[in-house]
Amino acid sequence: MKKWAFSALVYLLVVVGGYYVYASFTDETDSHNDTTVPHEQEAETSQGHEHEENRDNHDSESEVITDLQVLNNDLIININDLKGNPVSDLEVNHEKLLHLIVVSSDLKEYHHLHPQTYEPGVFKVPHLLPAGEYKAFVDIKPKGKKYKVTPISFMVGEHHTEHKEDSLTVDSELTKEAGGHTVKLFPSALKVNEDIQLTFDLGGDTPEQYLGALGHVVILDQKGQNYVHVHPLEGNKPVFSTKFSEPGIYKIWAEFKFNGKVFVFPYVVEIK
Repeated sequence: MKKWAFSALVYLLVVVGGYYVYASFTDETDSHNDTTVPHEQEAETSQGHEHEENRDNHDSESEVITDLQVLNNDLIININDLKGNPVSDLEVNHEKLLHLIVVSSDLKEYHHLHPQTYEPGVFKVPHLLPAGEYKAFVDIKPKGKKYKVTPISFMVGEHHTEHKEDSLTVDSELTKEAGGHTVKLFPSALKVNEDIQLTFDLGGDTPEQYLGALGHVVILDQKGQNYVHVHPLEGNKPVFSTKFSEPGIYKIWAEFKFNGKVFVFPYVVEIK
């Protein structure tokens, strides 16, 4: 009986010992085959995603809010931060604190205005806009704050006729005339995501300095959502540089000053 009990005890010890050896070997093997990212690499990868996400957010965020009101014959622009406080610390950009671009919703009318400020965060400019639907673009450079120009829709008068979207027709000839001046546009390319130079042939006329430059170019997509204000390259030639990030139809307004008066030359192009 004692011999049998002793044999059973030895057998039990062998089984238990074998189990622990197997478990130890299995744990070691799993740790080498683990596909979990090590802590240092995981932190680095996480920071990489966070950086990319923050970069995207910074590109799209705006710390300044603008709105526009029509009061009698004035357009009134209010500029506030996200807490509702007026923003008045603006950089002078091409001789002005604020450039107000106003277009009709069908992009047929174009106005470049320069409102004046009379109190912090408030600008005002008289207008002679006919009744209709419009979009305004408040072009400013707030000091120390991120800002993105976005369209502000507004109405003048009681006219409520809606314009059709996608109503622009691409120009077959990029030659325009205004005030007896003929200006032809020569784009270096009309392709998406390429650096494009917009060269203007002024027909031998010499433009005067206008807001500290030889001219100004404003570009909008067909729906009037994406706004670009382009200034000429350095030099004495009316050459502008830009890039289109999306294909589609765009309208380009070029402004040049001759004999003390500013003339606007509009072009419609398709970027493929």
